[in-house]
Amino acid sequence: MAFSIRLTDEERELAESYAKLHSFSLSEAFKKALFEKIEDEYDIALADEAYKEYLDSGKKSRPIEELWRELDEEVQG
Repeated sequence: MAFSIRLTDEERELAESYAKLHSFSLSEAFKKALFEKIEDEYDIALADEAYKEYLDSGKKSRPIEELWRELDEEVQG
């Protein structure tokens, strides 16, 4: 899928400088920035949900070993 965006001259210069600094094409720089932002916001949403569950439980936590067992069971199916 292709798309275009409008940038001011200053925005384009900044984006091109960033891409060049990291040896990316301009397209790769935008794609990388977009998906990093999406991942960050997803991680924040998960953390907010976990914190709400913690508060709703009366601020009770559980041993980390219990979490590792739960995750191991999910992986093994």
